[in-house]
Amino acid sequence: MDTLDQNLLGLLRANARLSVATLAKKLDVSRGTIDNRIQKLEDRGIIVGYTVRLRPEVETEDIVAWMSIAVEGHETRKIVNLLMGEPSVAGLHDTNGRWDLLAELRVPTIEQLSDVLDRLRTLKGISATETSIHLKTFKAF
Repeated sequence: MDTLDQNLLGLLRANARLSVATLAKKLDVSRGTIDNRIQKLEDRGIIVGYTVRLRPEVETEDIVAWMSIAVEGHETRKIVNLLMGEPSVAGLHDTNGRWDLLAELRVPTIEQLSDVLDRLRTLKGISATETSIHLKTFKAF
């Protein structure tokens, strides 16, 4: 990826609805160049989709929680695969330090959060977890 690709991705992150013509003008290249770059980024799996971001206060009525996860031994790949199949896991991140993984959980009710936590804590290969419920967003990017 070169500087043009990085600048293109930056513009798309800020507003994925920008037209190819607008992107080309902002980046001072032809529309054909933008079309080709976007296609290559999609083909290489760098761009995997386009989405809409909502203000946090209108996003959903879901309960959002962050689960820090410690994984036993070399079980990370197995645990990642299991968590990727869990519908309540909205995001999954590799981390450093005390915790191996950080999972963003989204569920409609506190009871469902309890069920999800019980289910995830019993996965073979998870040695410890710590969960915090998201209360308020001060700044979203």
